[in-house]
Amino acid sequence: MNSNSPKSPNDSNRLGSNYATRVLLTVTAVSLLLNYVETMVIPGIYDIQKDLSTTATIASWITSAFLIVGAAVSPLFGKLGDIYGKKKIFLIVLLFYIAGVGLAGFSTNIYMLIASRAIQGVGFAIVPLGLAMITDVFPKERVATAQGIISGTFAIGAAVGLIIGAYIVQDLSWEWAFHSAFILSIILFFIALIALKKDVPGEKSKVDIVGTSMLMSGIVLILLYLTEAPTLGWLSLENIAFLIPGTFLTVGFFAFENKQTIPLIQLSLLKIRNVLVANLVGILSSMSMFLLFFAVIYYAQYPALIGPYGLGLSIINTGLTLAPATLVMLIVGPLMGRLVTRIGPKPILTLGASISIIGLLLFIFSRGTTTELTIDVAVALVGVVSLIIPIVNMISVSVPKENIAVGLGMNTMLRNLGGAIGPVLATTIISTYYDRVGPPILPTVMTFGNKTAFNTIFTIGIVLMIAIIALSLTAKNYTFGKNNTKKSETLKKK
Repeated sequence: MNSNSPKSPNDSNRLGSNYATRVLLTVTAVSLLLNYVETMVIPGIYDIQKDLSTTATIASWITSAFLIVGAAVSPLFGKLGDIYGKKKIFLIVLLFYIAGVGLAGFSTNIYMLIASRAIQGVGFAIVPLGLAMITDVFPKERVATAQGIISGTFAIGAAVGLIIGAYIVQDLSWEWAFHSAFILSIILFFIALIALKKDVPGEKSKVDIVGTSMLMSGIVLILLYLTEAPTLGWLSLENIAFLIPGTFLTVGFFAFENKQTIPLIQLSLLKIRNVLVANLVGILSSMSMFLLFFAVIYYAQYPALIGPYGLGLSIINTGLTLAPATLVMLIVGPLMGRLVTRIGPKPILTLGASISIIGLLLFIFSRGTTTELTIDVAVALVGVVSLIIPIVNMISVSVPKENIAVGLGMNTMLRNLGGAIGPVLATTIISTYYDRVGPPILPTVMTFGNKTAFNTIFTIGIVLMIAIIALSLTAKNYTFGKNNTKKSETLKKK
């Protein structure tokens, strides 16, 4: 056996805190890159849509393609990490990401860009692999804080993506946003190659390629149904032709997995109450987050002078308006990680959903200025980040040690599925509730999502958060005492 390989939280005592810190810094740096690129893309969606002469619903696939592939392959690569070693698979996944980012920068049409983003989606498997490595090298009482730091990279990466990315997109081009990420990803690949130690491969077993293909195909067809609904009609035969096989493949995937001896996702893990709650909350919170992102980006950049459609902000001003919210998340992330350790995940889930509801209500009643929009986004995103940290920790401490990477991969998969639905649903609503601007006889008539469209999106977000509160109330709470063991709240309830 390789003595350098961390196999349990207690191994950090043998390896020393230096290696644990090195793993944390490496995973944090790569997570920063992912979050930078993903947030950088969002403010540029409206600009890319116009530049590549496409529609809002098709442009939404720039995000959804990444998330769908990420959802499907995260459990697969989590399993491969358990079999062949997390470092090896981490580096392979990073190579896929480098290739995808490199191709995206040279895209000449929307479909090439979407395909490049799909390749990038493989890179999302870095998240569960990185979180699993963190769980390996940190003791249990410090895992939540370390995970909070990783989750906090969403805030830093988002701030950099919204500000620096916005300047790159507006002053250079959206292509250069990908070019810059390509250079950074190569640098981080060599850092990870040097910094991470080789871990011991696990027991060899088969991987579920059929299940992965079924899931990816099913979700794509369902989202195509949503994408085409405003054009073809919700009940048209042409559009139903997407929905029926998509539903069949998606439902069939879960039936297929239940019969596999070595499934892509272990449905048996969902019998653990906290794992089930964490995964359901993950789907709903990710859907709400991307609904929010796309609604805010379109609202911020829609013209303000020709009607009450938006604020008429440039890409840079949009980034500057949203960036303060991400910096607030940077503070909240590690704080929530510590609170999870002290008071448990259940109250944090309820708190996070409640804060998000307040933010979404603010969007409905107070979004007329850039200051109001900044406050609204800050409140809503603080709620969202307060949901992400508890659900990751619930998976880490609830599943058997040998299934941590698979459990986190399944959670990432389901969160990505929710995230993939969000942009398509948001742009579908915008394409359904819109106003035409300009003389109808001219070919240059423009359409913009109206007040009803945005209020519908934010109302759906509120409904999702209410559902999260209901789910949170069914979770089993736990805390970590001074002896580093997990403790229930039975005594507190008394």
